[in-house]
Amino acid sequence: MKQIIRHFTDDDLYKFTMCCAVIDNFPRAQVKYTFTDRDNTAYPVGFAQALEEQIMMLESVTITDEEIDFMRRKCRYIPAWFYTYLKGYRFNHEWVKVHQDEDGHLYVDIEGCWSNTILLEVKLLAIISELYYTMTGEDSRFDYQAYYDKSYEKGRRLLEAGCVFSDFGTRRRASFEAEDVAVRAMKACSHDNNWPGKFVGTSNVYLAMKHDLLPVGTMAHEFVCAIGGMYGPQMANHIAMNSWRNTFRGTLGTYLYDSFGWDIFSMNFSEDFANLFKGLRIDSGDNYEQLMKIVGKYRSLGIDSKTKQVVFSNALDVSSAIQIQQYAKNYCLPSFGIGTHFTNEFVGVKPLNIVIKLIAAKITESWAFYNDTCKISEDKGKHTGNPEVVKRFMEALHIK
Repeated sequence: MKQIIRHFTDDDLYKFTMCCAVIDNFPRAQVKYTFTDRDNTAYPVGFAQALEEQIMMLESVTITDEEIDFMRRKCRYIPAWFYTYLKGYRFNHEWVKVHQDEDGHLYVDIEGCWSNTILLEVKLLAIISELYYTMTGEDSRFDYQAYYDKSYEKGRRLLEAGCVFSDFGTRRRASFEAEDVAVRAMKACSHDNNWPGKFVGTSNVYLAMKHDLLPVGTMAHEFVCAIGGMYGPQMANHIAMNSWRNTFRGTLGTYLYDSFGWDIFSMNFSEDFANLFKGLRIDSGDNYEQLMKIVGKYRSLGIDSKTKQVVFSNALDVSSAIQIQQYAKNYCLPSFGIGTHFTNEFVGVKPLNIVIKLIAAKITESWAFYNDTCKISEDKGKHTGNPEVVKRFMEALHIK
């Protein structure tokens, strides 16, 4: 079977930026992750074994000088010492445990040093997604020329509407080629026309290099969730923002605020942080309701929300992004990160609804126990983690 991940930087930028911040602030932290298929999919017979083979193949994937040179040019906020770490980095299949039950359900668990295992999540999700379509034969429906045309049209609509947008679709893409085609089409559309919108780039560092685009991204929920496990959810956002400031010195200033809900974040989002970070990312809840909470918070601090960026990334498609753009432009500098809608929308093919979430952390390997953690979403009923842990965190945060 062909190797699915063949390039070290075939990954989201925020995995690298978080890895850098983890080494800088929590160098001995240990973590656990687990895989969840929200649709309870029955995977083909032999899928777990095929996945294990792909994980073994990752051990041969190392960063190249070309990739490092590109990141040095495009990601000037990353300190030079981090590339020395990446040059010596090697994947280890022993960090990952995979099995399949008799009904075909897939189980994947990851455990190890946070700075090592943090670079597995996106790659594993991309492998699982592409491998599923290969083993079920659904990849025979992938018409890439038609997909280029469809992607070009999506880009046209967004650019014409004045949207500033990026591709965020690596983790649940139909295939590497699907994301490659989508990014290529949107770049071409952006260059062919002079519309008011802008195609900023892609979260995928390798594809940004291939197509001479900007790699886009800052952080994911796991950064805040791990800190919440180690130190408690009440001050997790404060510690996370401070750690981010310590590493990146004011750059990479879009903060993902919804790991433990809006209320506790708002209490941690003091005026110094509000001025330091250039904006916030909305990834759960009602987009309009969340936007107005953000606007209200900035106003309470005497800050003009129209000077602040708000990145929308909550399960968007082209139509919803355009609607949000028309509303949000009156309150902020809106931009959009669009994922599965860009990289997995083939006729007759259903995208997998899969995630890998960090579920436990400890500050150092010498501790005898892990502390559980979870994510408390602004989408009611979509919290992730052990229900008992979610309940405990909600009680600690006085969330009804």
